[in-house]
Amino acid sequence: QVQLAESGGGLVQAGGSLRLSCSASGRTVSSAMGWFRQAPGKEREFVAAISWDGSTTAYADSVKGRFTIFRDNAKKMVYLQMNTLKPEDTAVYSCAARSLLYSATSRDPGAYDYWGQGTQVTVSS
Repeated sequence: QVQLAESGGGLVQAGGSLRLSCSASGRTVSSAMGWFRQAPGKEREFVAAISWDGSTTAYADSVKGRFTIFRDNAKKMVYLQMNTLKPEDTAVYSCAARSLLYSATSRDPGAYDYWGQGTQVTVSS
């Protein structure tokens, strides 16, 4: 099966940076993967996604230009580099993987079959 584990969250001041990592096992090396976040009292929202080979990426408008998603398939890792963080970026961030091989990116959380437990990101003002 597929297991995902996030790391790299923490507390940072506004304007700072964090890099989240997602360690994957199983077949995810050939699957599209994404990052989603959920703030208290809010629904889960799309942040970024990357195709199985890294050739295509997608971002939410709220993070475009500040966040970068990239992957290293040899290491079975997916990363989310977050720069110029804002208090409204505070949330639990989760990585997700699609089960379909050679899959394209998707902004729909329902398109993803495997989820990590999440890592907390807190941005202070």
